[in-house]
Amino acid sequence: ALVGDLDSLFTALGLREESFAVGALSRVVAAELASYAPAKNRRRTATNKASVIFVDRTLDLAGAVGHHGDNLAEKILSVLPKLPGHKTDVMVNMVELTALQTTDETCSIIAPGCLAQPNDPAAKALWESFMNLKQKEAVMEARRHLVEAASRENLPIKMSMGRVTPEQLSSYIQLFKNNLKALENHCGLLQLVLATVQTLKHPQTSKWDNFLAFERLLLQTIGESEMPSVLNQLLPMIKSYNKRTKDDYACEDFLVLLVYIYSVVGEIKCGKELDTAEEEVKKALVKAICDEPEPSPLLQKITGCDSSLNLTSEKATVAVDGIFRCLRDIARVRMHMKQFHSGYCQSPNASYKPLLKQVVEEICNPDRPDPVDIEHISSGLTDLLKTGFSMFMKVNRPHPGDHPLLIIFMVGGVSVNEVKMVKDLVATRKPGTQVKTALSMQFLSKQKLRKFISVPYSTGTKPTESHSQMGRNDVRILL
Repeated sequence: ALVGDLDSLFTALGLREESFAVGALSRVVAAELASYAPAKNRRRTATNKASVIFVDRTLDLAGAVGHHGDNLAEKILSVLPKLPGHKTDVMVNMVELTALQTTDETCSIIAPGCLAQPNDPAAKALWESFMNLKQKEAVMEARRHLVEAASRENLPIKMSMGRVTPEQLSSYIQLFKNNLKALENHCGLLQLVLATVQTLKHPQTSKWDNFLAFERLLLQTIGESEMPSVLNQLLPMIKSYNKRTKDDYACEDFLVLLVYIYSVVGEIKCGKELDTAEEEVKKALVKAICDEPEPSPLLQKITGCDSSLNLTSEKATVAVDGIFRCLRDIARVRMHMKQFHSGYCQSPNASYKPLLKQVVEEICNPDRPDPVDIEHISSGLTDLLKTGFSMFMKVNRPHPGDHPLLIIFMVGGVSVNEVKMVKDLVATRKPGTQVKTALSMQFLSKQKLRKFISVPYSTGTKPTESHSQMGRNDVRILL
């Protein structure tokens, strides 16, 4: 189904793609696309050349669960509840704009707002700011847009300088409340600002900086000692429900930290010491899970119990044992890779280097070495011969940077922080390169993408083979 959807998209865009893969599942998807009969027919007649790289999300789960950077869009998507039927949009509580008096956050009388505002230019510009700016700058941008909208509607707004607070934004929003024309004109913008207010007030947001600080501390510990020491450092922080304060980590938080640790550290040296440390963490987690008065949806899914009455110590133990088997697999997932074998950098300072960054750096390398872990997937006899002859003769093997359009498809989803990282990296390595983001297939507009890939070259002529070679600075990246 995925390959069929991708082929439909590439048909609409008139693409003749060369496929590359990083990871086992990506190799399967790329091979399926290469051998898909309608795709073969399309490639015979299509004129727009492109490179498509499929990257396995499971090779770098730290990028999905980590609290990297200072990005407002990432926080909005992380803490607000998902919009029903959508994977990449959230529900925004709109009660504040109505006369309904309720403190019940689950009140569903008023339809929720959302982030996707395709018909509101101001809202679209603001969302781009949320994606690309630091949180402080993004919040100031939200205030600026709100003040401009209020001024256009002649609302009695009192401008104040200095730090922007959620309360200040709420007071500006209230000005629109009883003005139906102003509400209608700026509904999209108001939904995004309400999402900002609700995110800044959310209790999970206050934990964000704690997570970030602790993840950095864990990176330091990984560099100085073995995995058992890292787990022993984590152990005292696992507390039962009755002993936790609002600043302490819940069971789900520890699962996130464990995934982060095992994903970053890579292949682990097994032994009795590691087994002992893991057993202690397992016992603490089992006790904490069993002590939960009402298991969260995630814990219900993991344990298979929808109520604390059904949750026994045996069931929790089986679930936790399964979690640690998965964690060991996560740590081994890159063991077959030569170039991208780890996301952990020890020097000069202990840090995490995302897989996507490693991949893009390799593609943008001006020396253009043959990619080691970016595997070219042959789509026909010509590709097979080219790859085979390159082992004995000086034949240029296919490279992801060969074509004017590069599509990076993260199989399993991409985070906002990774999108920003790619944009910043490309701006440094290849100035002038366009980077366009589609966080979900449902946001892909054929008209916009067709316009994006058919931007004329500087000569104003159609791209030919020579242009493909000359115009590498004109490359466009779709993430």
